[in-house]
Parts: sequence; structure tokens; C-alpha cells
Amino acid sequence: MTSLTLADFDYALPPELIAQAPLPQRSASRLLVVEGDRRTDGHFLDLPQWLRAGDLLVMNDSRVLHARLLGRKASGGQVEVLVERLLDPDVALAQVRASKSPKPGSRLRLEGALEVEVMGREGEFYRLRFPGDAAELLERHGRLPLPPYIERAAEAPDELRYQTVYAREKGSVAAPTAGLHFDRDLLTNLRENGVGIAYVTLHVGAGTFQPVRTNDLAEHRMHTEHYVLPQATVDAIAAAKACGGRVVVVGTTSLRVLESAALEGDLKVGAGETALFVTPGFEFRVADVLITNFHLPKSTLLMLVSAFAGLDEIRAAYDHAIAARYRFFSYGDAMLLHRRPQE
Repeated sequence: MTSLTLADFDYALPPELIAQAPLPQRSASRLLVVEGDRRTDGHFLDLPQWLRAGDLLVMNDSRVLHARLLGRKASGGQVEVLVERLLDPDVALAQVRASKSPKPGSRLRLEGALEVEVMGREGEFYRLRFPGDAAELLERHGRLPLPPYIERAAEAPDELRYQTVYAREKGSVAAPTAGLHFDRDLLTNLRENGVGIAYVTLHVGAGTFQPVRTNDLAEHRMHTEHYVLPQATVDAIAAAKACGGRVVVVGTTSLRVLESAALEGDLKVGAGETALFVTPGFEFRVADVLITNFHLPKSTLLMLVSAFAGLDEIRAAYDHAIAARYRFFSYGDAMLLHRRPQE
């Protein structure tokens, strides 16, 4: 394969196709099924017909924090904080936007209720100390951090709809959006049809929205995210593969957990950090099928799905989706991608 550059992952998206709100029903989203050069239009409710008994769904059970906080510095200047990740019960790493960078030892008053200490800077982030349990304080005082391409503030319905129905482990600043299409009835239907369900945890960081700034992909450095791969999930994957079932990964976050944990061969149980950057030519060891949303132009996620299903196949699928007026990004429609045979 010739060397790929950032321009190979660009496409023109009409702005009106960027979904600004969820549909009234989660599973009412459309579903574009891609298998090689074959594309089939359907609805997410059709998912059971595309899966079979013995398949295993692997889902990310991370829960979105109320990670956005507005406030002021001691000097009176306005400040906006977006928590990237929790480091200790009372310490978080965060992006801080202000007219002048806050200094170590200074304090921020957030949402009129929290006095947060700036401990220091770590690259583009700041280490902040909260006056108590940070996750609990964020839940009580923070705001849901909708993605930057949703051009409105979070509203009451987003509290439910920007979380998956199975979210439980607090720690993300963005939803693992492929899972937003599943409602409880659909999950029950899948189980009754013999499809297994297992979970991983990957806490999505704010870096997921950071653009690739170099045309040479080899120079790009991924943000690091924390993940947990339980023994029960590794056992379920082994059992599914032993019986001829497929590992159907829900979302790029779940895929990055599994492929990060299998880089040296067998899946490794436990917690870890991943900065895995998947581009065409990557050798997938675990995932057979991927359920995912449509991704931003020039994004690392578009590169990942191109590696999984094929660059030409994804280009054709995106052209088809735009022509067919699919809804894009977090609150948009979904794709079901079959892994391209590896050479």
C-alpha cells in the first residue's frame, strides 16, 4: 500500500447531516451494513437479522461524567473547565480555557459552588484538586459535555440520551456513541436469539475530538485512555470463537480495548493505558464485526474504520450515506462493518 496522508481521509459533509439531537426512539436509527463492496440500507431494529446465535457483542460500559464546568479565576476572569480524566478521588486532569493561563497554586471558583486548586500543568492539561470526591462533585455541579459539533447546550433529555442504557463505570467525557442505539427491548431480543453480551470499560477522553494536525500520519501521537478488560469478557470471547461465533464489537472504543490487549498475541486481562492508533495495514486479532457511527473527516476514527473494512469500501459507504441522507456523528445513524479479509 502506498503511503497514506491526512488528505486520504477527507470528505465533504453537508452541515445539515450533522445530527443535533437524538431521534425519539434509540433503535429507530438507520443502519448501513457494509460487507466488502456490498451495501445494504436498513434500520438498527434490524440488527438481530444481521447477527446469529453464538455471536458475542462486546460493549463499553463507561458512563459520561458531567465534565464541563464554568466559573471564574480569583482575578475575576472567566474560565471553562473540561475534565479529561480522574487521577485520584479528588484529583482530575482537565482542559482549562481562560484569557490567561492559571498559575499553579491559584484557585478557580466553578459553578458558584466549588473551590478548585490548580496544582500544575501537564502538557495541554492542568492537574486540578477538588474539595472532595471529584466524580460526585462533577455529578452534582457539572454540565454534560456535548461534542463541539452539536451547536447547543445540553438539555434535560440529553441526560438520558447521551448515555448508553448499560452505562455504569463513571469516567468518560464523551459517550461511546455506537452504544446509544441500543434500548433494553433490543438487548433482550438479541439475548433471546442466542447472542451473548460482554463488557469492557474505556473512559473516553477529550482528546477524542482533537484533530490530526500533521499530514504525515506517522507523526501523529494519540491521546492515552484508561481501559479495563475483565476476565469474564476474555472467557466469553474465547467461548464464542471456539464455537464459531463472531466477536461483534460495539464502537471504536471497545475495539481499541480488545486490540490493545491483544497486541502481543493472546488477550491480556486487566487494566491498562492505550494510545493505539489504527490505520490501514493494522492486523486485527480479535474483532470480526464492528458497529459504529459515522466519523468526522480526517479523524483517527475514520482511519480506524478504514483499516477495518477497507479504505475504498469506507469511501464508497460514506458517499452512499451522504447521498442517502444518513445522519452523522454522535446522535446520528450507525454502520455495521464486516472486517476486510487480511492479506
